[in-house]
Amino acid sequence: MPTGLIWTVIVLAILVVLILIYYFNRFIVLGNRIDNSLSQIDVQLRKRADLVPTLISTVKGYAKHESKIMKEVTDARKVLLGAKTIEKKMKAGSELQNALKSIFAIAENYPQLKANENFLHLQKELAAIEDKISYSRQFYNDSILTYNNTCKSFPGIFFARIYGKSPKKFLQIPTEARAVPKIEF
Repeated sequence: MPTGLIWTVIVLAILVVLILIYYFNRFIVLGNRIDNSLSQIDVQLRKRADLVPTLISTVKGYAKHESKIMKEVTDARKVLLGAKTIEKKMKAGSELQNALKSIFAIAENYPQLKANENFLHLQKELAAIEDKISYSRQFYNDSILTYNNTCKSFPGIFFARIYGKSPKKFLQIPTEARAVPKIEF
């Protein structure tokens, strides 16, 4: 065998190994990014749930006869904390968000509550957490998009098959969360 042919085979073999390593690592990095972004959503949902008892105690002092709404918020928080899958957490998070909207609607009827510094602080903190949840959901879906593009585009599709990787589902808002919440008094 000519020496040039041997070197060509060696270089091609090294190139194939490097490409295999690159795509293996690429799928690992993208998978870790998805796991991290999912964890960030969970952290923000937990932070929101942890603020609820303080918010309820603040509102209770002003709106003692609004116990039905307080119970709905407390129950929604329990469901969120007990949820195990991301789908259940997202649904429970939406229900908690709707229940919290009822609390803020109560504040409209109580000017002294609306002006309470602690209530205003909690309201701002919850708004900031909602923004972080939205960002985390977007980051998760962006990570899924990058992963799916790698799984479906050339030459990634071949390596996805080699490594047993398949496209993942995007995080979607439950249908009931898309509806405008009804606030009743």
